[in-house]
Amino acid sequence: MAEFSSALPVIDHLDADRFSALGEAPVLIVDAARFVRFPAPVQAVIIGIDQDGALPPVDAADFDLLLTTAPNPARPWVGLPGARFMQKVEALAQAVRTWPVAATMTCQTLRITEALPFDRALMVESFAYSTVLAGGEFARWRTGRTLAASMNANTGRELVRYERDEDQVVLTLDSPETRNAMTAPMRDALYGALANVLDDPTRPDIVLQGAGKCFSTGGALAEFGTAGDVAQAHIIRTLHACARAVDALGCRITARLHGACIGSGLEIPASAARCEALAGSFFQLPELRMGLMPGAGGTASVTRRIGRHRTLWMVLSGERLGVQQALDYGLIDAVRDTPWKP
Repeated sequence: MAEFSSALPVIDHLDADRFSALGEAPVLIVDAARFVRFPAPVQAVIIGIDQDGALPPVDAADFDLLLTTAPNPARPWVGLPGARFMQKVEALAQAVRTWPVAATMTCQTLRITEALPFDRALMVESFAYSTVLAGGEFARWRTGRTLAASMNANTGRELVRYERDEDQVVLTLDSPETRNAMTAPMRDALYGALANVLDDPTRPDIVLQGAGKCFSTGGALAEFGTAGDVAQAHIIRTLHACARAVDALGCRITARLHGACIGSGLEIPASAARCEALAGSFFQLPELRMGLMPGAGGTASVTRRIGRHRTLWMVLSGERLGVQQALDYGLIDAVRDTPWKP
């Protein structure tokens, strides 16, 4: 169980290293109501808790995560069941202890980009993502793993299907046999399709959807860490950022989500002006368990929908968010009980 004391540790500038990814305390669990800012800058992930469900007034800027036993709390709080509250808190803290660098980089990115314009936020995220991609925690995850061969074998069809009916264009991720995995060829095809509609002077409305059982299960594990030059990968990632292209379409684009929406399979469509989801869909950010962080725009797109505190909860917990909670949080705008008509 999580060790917790309402008394705050005394942290001066000489002690600050201890409360970081390099020290013995990369995470601090504090009583949100009693928190007072430390005199020295602290890099530890700061989790404020409200065991009584009182939802005390706090300065959200002081915390990376705010947890309460109160049911259905307003943003930025995350509500957890009272019977298992401290067990859940400990699981989140343990995720930070296991992946301290990736967790810290995620928190720093979320804090820095919170008030930045969307395209600038993507730049900062990409810098951070290249850093963790070259880091020891990701290398540890890859050690000894035999990853399956890359997906998207030549099927003789386009990976992103383009269909136009008058003033509407429908873009469909069309690799159902891979669950629309966001491989490099898939991302390139999607970016090309989005760039084409951005350049289209007729300015059609856009629908983004996925074929098969789900919208997308995100990045292909076989491709993770295969970039020979992570600095160059940053340039490529930001030049061809699908999330940026989706955001640039403004109110013209609607994402239709169903089934699994994992990693980049959530981060990219979350950039859309409107996100609709089919009942039974779920949403997940699992990157931390690989020593990574969201790298397809999620620290900008998801955060602008649900706030950085709840985004961090998704990252640290790795839990699946169901459609009702996603709707309550604002991650999606509507839930449908029946599929969309072709």
